Amino acid sequence: MRAALLLTGPVLLAACGGPPAGSPYFPLEAGHAWTYEVRSEWDNTTTARETRVLRTLGPEALDGGAAWRRRSDSGVDYWLRADARGVYRVASKTDLDRDPRPDAAPRFVLKAPLAVGTNWQAATAPYLLMRRAAFPPGLRHTHPSVPMTYTIEAVGVPLDTRAGRFDDCVRVRGAASLVLFSDPVAGWKPMPLTTTEWYCRGVGLARLERQEPALGSSFLTGGSLTMELVAWR
Repeated sequence: MRAALLLTGPVLLAACGGPPAGSPYFPLEAGHAWTYEVRSEWDNTTTARETRVLRTLGPEALDGGAAWRRRSDSGVDYWLRADARGVYRVASKTDLDRDPRPDAAPRFVLKAPLAVGTNWQAATAPYLLMRRAAFPPGLRHTHPSVPMTYTIEAVGVPLDTRAGRFDDCVRVRGAASLVLFSDPVAGWKPMPLTTTEWYCRGVGLARLERQEPALGSSFLTGGSLTMELVAWR
C-alpha cells in the first residue's frame, strides 16, 4: 500500500555501484527482506489474512540516474531514490507492465527534515471501503487518486512487533477524505481514510495500520487493516 525512511541529516544519492548514503529508517541496499502479516477486517464480519514479502534488489539505471529497486511477492516492483529532500519513489511496475511506469512527481515515503510536523502529500485509494450491493464492490479503481496528507507525528518512539522490539522509530500519520453516497437518508458524506506507519532505525517499515470506516452507511462497508513485521534481514 505505501511502499513507504529518512535520516537526521541530508540524504545523498550514492553512485550506482554502492549503497545510497544514509537511509537508516528505510534501507535501500540489496540483500534485505521483510516478511509481514497482513490482517484485514470488514464491518460485515469478513476477515482476511496473508503473508507479504518485500525484497531489495539493488541499484539500477533509470531515466539517466540510479534508482534502488524493491520487489513485493504480490508482483509489484518499486524504484526509489534518496537525496536532500528525503527518500521517495520514482517508478513502479506490475507483472502486466512491460516497463517501469514513472511517477509524475516524486512520491515521498518520508520527507526531510525528520522532525515532528514535517508533512507532504501523496495519492492514495480506498482499499477497504466497499459497496454492499454493487459489482465490483471495491472502490479502488473508481477512485484511484485521493490526496492524502502525511505528517510526522513523533520521532524516537519505541515499537513492539512480532519481529522484536525497536527503540527508535518514526511515526507517520496520513489523513484523507473521500466523499461518497452513503445512503438515501444521509446522502453524500465524507468518508475518512487514515493510515499510521512506523519506520524504525536500521529496519524500515515495521507496522502499518489503515482505517476506512463506513460511518453507519447502509450502502457501504468499511474496514481496517494491520500490516505487522514478523521477520526481516
